[in-house]
Amino acid sequence: MELSTEYRAHAQALRERITLLESCMEETEEKDQRLLLYGRIRMLRTMWREARDLAVLTGHYYERGYHRSARYKL
Repeated sequence: MELSTEYRAHAQALRERITLLESCMEETEEKDQRLLLYGRIRMLRTMWREARDLAVLTGHYYERGYHRSARYKL
């Protein structure tokens, strides 16, 4: 459960950063800068999804028969 809490907090921090970068991207008119921000957002979204999935997985770690994630198997 402790790991689940940590992963959930990490996912929340990543989501906040993604939101901030998305707002910066909307305000930026330079194409190069927008592409750079888009690349960073894509990477952070991947990290966010993994942290979110791991929070759920570790929260159910001791539940027998929990197999909801095809990516991560217990």
